[in-house]
Amino acid sequence: MTAGSATSSTIVERALELSSADGCVVIANESSSVNLRWAGNTLTTNGATRDRSVTVISIVGQSFGVRSTSTVGGPSDPALAELVAAAETDARAAEAADDYSELVTPAEAAVSAGFTDPAEPTTTGVFAALARELGDAFGAARADGRLLYGFAQHVTTTTWLGTSTGVRLRHTQPTGSVEWTAKNGRPGGSVWHGQATRDFTDISVPATDALLRQRLAWCERTVELPAGRYETLLPPSCVADLVLDAYWSAAGRDAAEGRTVFSKAGGGTRVGESLGPAGLEMYSDPADRQLGAEPFVVTAHSSATSSVFDNGLPLSRTPWISDGKLATLVHTRASARRVGAPVTPFIDNLILEGGGTASLDEMIASTKRGLLLTSLWYIREVDPQVLLLTGLTRDGVYLVEDGEVVGAVNNFRFNESPVDLLGRCAEVGAPAPTMPREWADWFTLTRMPAIRVKDFNMSSVSPAN
Repeated sequence: MTAGSATSSTIVERALELSSADGCVVIANESSSVNLRWAGNTLTTNGATRDRSVTVISIVGQSFGVRSTSTVGGPSDPALAELVAAAETDARAAEAADDYSELVTPAEAAVSAGFTDPAEPTTTGVFAALARELGDAFGAARADGRLLYGFAQHVTTTTWLGTSTGVRLRHTQPTGSVEWTAKNGRPGGSVWHGQATRDFTDISVPATDALLRQRLAWCERTVELPAGRYETLLPPSCVADLVLDAYWSAAGRDAAEGRTVFSKAGGGTRVGESLGPAGLEMYSDPADRQLGAEPFVVTAHSSATSSVFDNGLPLSRTPWISDGKLATLVHTRASARRVGAPVTPFIDNLILEGGGTASLDEMIASTKRGLLLTSLWYIREVDPQVLLLTGLTRDGVYLVEDGEVVGAVNNFRFNESPVDLLGRCAEVGAPAPTMPREWADWFTLTRMPAIRVKDFNMSSVSPAN
């Protein structure tokens, strides 16, 4: 439903007033989205949407019920009273929650200003420079016999969080992305590049088009290679796709129960163990200048990595790997109490760095013989105990010899564990903001280095082009 004139803060307040439960959490989101699509060197479509959703979490005793809707038009809408009543009914029928905690108080919560302020929408103006530069790129592509395809999207989401304990928080999160595909009409002549951005001011169409042209030129010669273990350069996008799986698997509760790659043989977790080379750091920081994220916990569900009872907790820079060693795992207040660990909630950005300064081009130049990947897709978990993943390469695998790319290689299926890969890094390059291709619909705020792995496992040849 398109957001009405009523501010979401008044909806939150009214829902809290309507609640007769022991405790209540109300989350309202207003999102505005704009998008731009191009195909065959022509802008094809554009669109804009606005949406509002309201979630009520009712707590009765140590049980909770959750109901969400996108049909509440304002604080006097009967649908809001129905939503609150339904959440309370669910809470009364539910069993006690194993993650139960007292709701966060204002003294324990994050601090934010402007709770009563309206949403901050995005507009198509965010694409002004992109659209102008695309026109020049289309002309150059037509002259070269290339075809450009792509999709750009910008979403601004404002979140209001209110609780029966008096917590009132608000945050606006801008998120943008742009994906490019270039083709030359020949078999294997397809390349991809993806970028994440907050406001599109850091997107350069000429630079991206030059990169796509370079990769298509590398496709002029093709080389067939068998499955096997190869020295492999993984660019930041591929690294993001792999280590995000490790981050999502880093639940402290699951590790303590012996069910993940972060479980210690014989009991406990691997916190304190070396996972990668000295100097390797992996952390999340909601205040990061490039990758700013929500600075407090907002969740409508409980899981191994989140708890509805933790809504409003402040988030801060959290090291997951420090100097190559596992520093901490993701803990809710409940799981932290069980194992005596610090409370370290999940944060919506991820940074990996290892002190390296080499660019991907410099790493290519120092490669005697190896493979260069550009993107991964269809990644699936095979074995959670070691976090073995399988997936496919796509839109560009290249052979590097004596510091130069000499041709395009057939695609492969791979079998690797991102945790194991970190321990086998032979080189870590300079970190750069990037976008994971496989997980772009769920997580875009990443900064990753390119890495060199001496023996990446290409388990079979893939027929995919």
